[in-house]
Amino acid sequence: MTLVAAPPLDPALGWISLVVAVAAGGPCLLAVCRGSEGERLIAVQMLSVVAVVVLNLLAVGQHRPAYIDVPLVLALGSLAGTLGFARFFGRAL
Repeated sequence: MTLVAAPPLDPALGWISLVVAVAAGGPCLLAVCRGSEGERLIAVQMLSVVAVVVLNLLAVGQHRPAYIDVPLVLALGSLAGTLGFARFFGRAL
């Protein structure tokens, strides 16, 4: 069995994913640390959206269409988790 090296990441999509992660993820992390309960819940959901976008960009940049399944599962799981937390903390929000 021979191991095949992963194809190199497209540099443009690598930089775009880094800029998206920092520009959109930074304010979300601040809101998670300093916001009220409702703001924290929304910021965590926004962080999951940013993670899905970054993972999709990296999957496309590496020319690996099979890796697109991971962000899709993350999107569904984070939505279910957010709805669960909102229901659990419904009276406090």
